[in-house]
Amino acid sequence: MTANSPQVPENPTGLAQKLRNFLVVLIAAILSVALFLGLQTRTPSASLSDLAEAATPLDEAIANGKPTLIEFYANWCTSCQAMAPDIEAIEANYGDQVNFSMLNVDNTKWLPEMLSYRVDGIPHFVFLNAQGEDQGQAIGEIPKALLAENLDALIAGNDLPYAKAQGQVSELEASTGMAGSTDDPRSHGAQVVD
Repeated sequence: MTANSPQVPENPTGLAQKLRNFLVVLIAAILSVALFLGLQTRTPSASLSDLAEAATPLDEAIANGKPTLIEFYANWCTSCQAMAPDIEAIEANYGDQVNFSMLNVDNTKWLPEMLSYRVDGIPHFVFLNAQGEDQGQAIGEIPKALLAENLDALIAGNDLPYAKAQGQVSELEASTGMAGSTDDPRSHGAQVVD
């Protein structure tokens, strides 16, 4: 080499750093593509609205001679939302033998049923035999296996093994239209004072 030409020392640390950075970017790109594809192929989870739309209307359920599972729910209920995939799976297994009826507690149309079944937390499940008679109730996030065992017993005409099962619930709140009413099941028997 001549005295005028600059000598560039080889820096093995710099080359290793560039290689490591390249690998990090490459792995991040691969993971991003995998995540994107995974989200695209994921099956959509059950929604309460879809389940309610597909549900058997209560009057039809009581009249058709099949056992019925009534679920009192609300779209804002996190416990109801958490159970939606289980309810969808149970309905897929039992739909030909049992009616599934969903009653939204935010619809005042269902107040008589809420009072009759003493609904004060949701989800609230009522198991009716083929004659429409209350055979038991379960309240809150109930494991799918327990609901299935109750449905098996209901279909067979036996006592429900988990007739009074209770899990985590979403408490009902007094609606603004019902303030002051002691008949509102969401008031928990307390008088609302303004």
